[in-house]
Amino acid sequence: MDKQEKIQEVLRRGVENIYPSPEALEEVLRSGKKLKIYNGIDPTGPTLHLGHSVQMLKLKQLQDLGHEIIVLIGDFTAQIGDPTDKSLSARKQLTHKQVLQNAKDYRKQVGKILDLKKTKFKYNSKWLGKLSFADTLKLSSYFTAQQTLARDMFKKRMQDGKDLFLHEFLYPMMQAYDSVAMDVDLEIGGNDQMFNMLAGRTLMKKMKNKEKFVLTTKLLADPSGKKMGKTEGNLIGLEETPNNMYGKIMSWPDELINIGFEILTDAPTAEIIQIKKDLDVGQNPKIKKMLLAYKIVEMYHGARRAISAEENFKQVFQEGLNPDNIPEMKVESKNLIDILVETKLASSRADARRLVSQGGIKVDTKLTDDINYVVENFDADGVVIQKGKRFFVKIFKK
Repeated sequence: MDKQEKIQEVLRRGVENIYPSPEALEEVLRSGKKLKIYNGIDPTGPTLHLGHSVQMLKLKQLQDLGHEIIVLIGDFTAQIGDPTDKSLSARKQLTHKQVLQNAKDYRKQVGKILDLKKTKFKYNSKWLGKLSFADTLKLSSYFTAQQTLARDMFKKRMQDGKDLFLHEFLYPMMQAYDSVAMDVDLEIGGNDQMFNMLAGRTLMKKMKNKEKFVLTTKLLADPSGKKMGKTEGNLIGLEETPNNMYGKIMSWPDELINIGFEILTDAPTAEIIQIKKDLDVGQNPKIKKMLLAYKIVEMYHGARRAISAEENFKQVFQEGLNPDNIPEMKVESKNLIDILVETKLASSRADARRLVSQGGIKVDTKLTDDINYVVENFDADGVVIQKGKRFFVKIFKK
């Protein structure tokens, strides 16, 4: 893919809106100017999820084009909370200690997508925590009450007779100031953050007379329009075990297959177009959903564990096995023969050797007839040992 094709991917794939216009951003991207681009994350929980990955993948596209990427940890704004939750009420305020604890593994999780050597991490308490009351009053003078009250969730809150607290009212102003403090050229966020990001665009014009571009991404939402994530209780964390990640994706409604490929994977656009065509002519959506689950697990855990997760899913849901009925054990040995005896899948070492040599044993769904087989890869999911069709045990290393 040449540079122009990569630029078109930035502008079109998974994009909901671009301000002031896609044409204006395209012109800047083609000019060769190195842009300073950021995405902000309020650490209200310890786990980044697939919803975050949508923006991270967009940042990766721009990072590959040579632009400067900033991941902003909202350690100040998270203490207040952006009032976008579906309860239409104020979020519970967090302490700075809680916020930092939530964010402690974010760098590692971001590193699953972005090149950490080329990614800057910043914390907005560095500037927001230093604003005096006079500074805050001056900032607030750039906004009108009418502008802020126009926000949908504020209007809904007031219509329902629910309280609207002043600290929430000021949240868009604080997020807007992040753009000014970092002097960015482009902000990327989910379409549900459009109001806040445009507030930053307004503030940049008024304080620095500078054009700030805003790119909003499509949201991963269920057929009813509810965003998939922490608020709805259906998030999939980037550090979720492969089996859980695969299984949760397979539980999604079929309507999420196309948008899932577009915004959650790096599959070529031509492949995504073909998948949509296949679904439109009636191809079994389960096949495409399994491919989606595989590709997502592979992105975060590698091919080997993606294959294992797929095989586990087939065993559990296609062959009727119940994972709750698979006993779990910690074992001393790595040698398969000893493991079979230790787990009582074999009555003796001689019995174990007979089972293995006759092809009666599988390790993580793979048949082995090697009596010297050594289990090397113990991981968080454990290793499933299967005898015949009906006997299973999941083992972990002591």
